[in-house]
Amino acid sequence: MPTYLGFLRAINLGANRKFPKDAIRASVEEVGFRDVATYINTGNVRFSTAMRSRVRIEAVLEEAFERDRGFEVRTIVYSAAEFAKIGADAAELADPAMVRHYVMLLKDEPGADEVARLEGAAKDGHRVVVRNRAAHLLLGPKWREGMTDPLGVERKLTGVVTSRNVTVVSALAEQWC
Repeated sequence: MPTYLGFLRAINLGANRKFPKDAIRASVEEVGFRDVATYINTGNVRFSTAMRSRVRIEAVLEEAFERDRGFEVRTIVYSAAEFAKIGADAAELADPAMVRHYVMLLKDEPGADEVARLEGAAKDGHRVVVRNRAAHLLLGPKWREGMTDPLGVERKLTGVVTSRNVTVVSALAEQWC
């Protein structure tokens, strides 16, 4: 059975969107997926399923999560091979001159115009590199604590997006792919 990685968007924020990793694991198992594991409490889950359609897998998970929590939980799914590529891209893009590296995980692949707009937004030593369904936000020396997205990448993206820091992405690619 193929292995997939799921990334839940906007959970464990504030008092009303709590979704502990044990509850995530239970919800994923409840829909019949196997070999379920979670990584830290930020909505990262690995599982195996015979299902082949990413869109269908996302829909099944989103329905299960809403049933469990009572609120919508948008979910982005990658095959293990797709996510391994994101991890490899992150390693390739590593640059000691950059202060921070975030990876924005995208539900849908952006079109050429959107990629050009995102990658063209570089300023103050910050830049974006889009590869398939991931946008790497590389923050240069002018980055300061509290600056989460100085280029407004998340605002410029259409569709569902969630981000992880490069440390989490690298760890997941190494451990789960």
